[in-house]
Amino acid sequence: MNFSDILLHRRVRLATVLLGTTLLAGCAVGPNYHQPAAPKLHSYTTSRLPNSTASTSGAGGTAQHLVIGQKIAGEWWTLYHSKPLDALIRKALGNNPSLESAQYTLLAARDTARAAEGGFFPSISGSFQAERVRSGLGTTSLGSAGAGLTYSLRNASVAVSYAPDVFGGTRRQVESLHAQAEQQRFALEATYLSLTANIVTASVTEASLTAQIEATERIIRAEKGLLDILDRQVALGGIPETNAITQRTQLAQTEATLPPLRKQLAQTRDQLAAYEGVPPSRFHAADFTLADLALPESLPVSLPSALVRQRPDIREAAAVLHQDTAQVGVATANMLPQITLSAGIGHEALDGQALFAPQTLLWNLAAGITQPFFEGGTLFYKRRAAVATMKAAAETYENTVVLAFQNVADALEALHYDAIALAADTAAEHDAQRSLNLIERQFRLGGVPYTSVLTAEQTYESAVITRIKATAQRYADTAALFQALGGGWWHRHDVKKQVETCCGVLP
Repeated sequence: MNFSDILLHRRVRLATVLLGTTLLAGCAVGPNYHQPAAPKLHSYTTSRLPNSTASTSGAGGTAQHLVIGQKIAGEWWTLYHSKPLDALIRKALGNNPSLESAQYTLLAARDTARAAEGGFFPSISGSFQAERVRSGLGTTSLGSAGAGLTYSLRNASVAVSYAPDVFGGTRRQVESLHAQAEQQRFALEATYLSLTANIVTASVTEASLTAQIEATERIIRAEKGLLDILDRQVALGGIPETNAITQRTQLAQTEATLPPLRKQLAQTRDQLAAYEGVPPSRFHAADFTLADLALPESLPVSLPSALVRQRPDIREAAAVLHQDTAQVGVATANMLPQITLSAGIGHEALDGQALFAPQTLLWNLAAGITQPFFEGGTLFYKRRAAVATMKAAAETYENTVVLAFQNVADALEALHYDAIALAADTAAEHDAQRSLNLIERQFRLGGVPYTSVLTAEQTYESAVITRIKATAQRYADTAALFQALGGGWWHRHDVKKQVETCCGVLP
């Protein structure tokens, strides 16, 4: 066999190795990820709740109807029919730094996954080198010459290297990074959902506090009026001074409730400013009142089987599980042989004009394989740690699902009992109002002293405050239900265009 036959035989064997490793690259070690099955449940609560809540007269007293399987609006907060609320959320969505951060984090995660996809393809590079050399041995790399020769050497070449993904380590790593990008996708949705729900809740809190402050101020005015009457009666000797002291104490206690309400109102406004993404000194949104809000009457209730697809936190936990499952494959592949292939072709010549002549051609082909034998248990324990991390992620996913179902059950039960509480508080307010009207008529006829009128006013205003709190609680718990059901993100486009339209090397 002559030299050319030997060279041809070696080329055929190398091509066979290339073909074999390419075919093997379709395999991937490690467990394949499977989406956990949704819980087979038919209801969220232990006992069946009625499809409609109790109703009562007045603002926020309408009955709410629970509709199984009803579509959840992407902009669910518009169901409150409040233009100030819509405007505030619109500004927050366009200006909140947390949302912007989540968008860029998602873009970084997706680009990291796209960068890793380059490992599926060969790496090709070109080089050119020119150097001036003096040889003391009288030889050059291209042959012999006179002693002390000084010459120029030029080299132009192209190199190709490729690490076939024989056992799927690269494929599992890319899979893990795509799952990480998926996790960031739903972290964005969770941020979006929390922001909108928090704005609604804070707006309801502001409206409630404003109404409570107004009612408290009315109570204080009534108590001051009663104290003035008692002071005059004490001066005339008609009643003991202890009556006036008791009333003065009551007035002081009522006045002491006002600063905490005002403090909470100011802090709620500061909170709304932070949600909008501006300092409190630059927040100029109008004050919210309960009259600005309408209670949504028709409420969607998703099927339990659909909840796991709708909740961003569940989807995020599933993506973490996917990521950790793929990492088990990466750790397994690191324990197996690693194959590398390389080739190069180029020209080397003393004369630039002859650089690409056939006789200056250089080339090389190489193949290598590396098998770890002993690394002190590093690879073994890394794989075992990856398996433990995967199992922990699976348990975290299960816990997330349980908490999600708890959130929905809590919200449904809260709406049911909120309506009952509001009906009772409204009835108490109406009774206090009728009692006040009756005592006022008796006073005008001289049947009761004026102090009885002021006491009835205090009772009425206290009933008003209780009813205000109950009304606000219904508004807030309605927002909690939308949040617990996922907020309808699948009916919106929350990912920015620059993030969504980027594409990877592979589909």
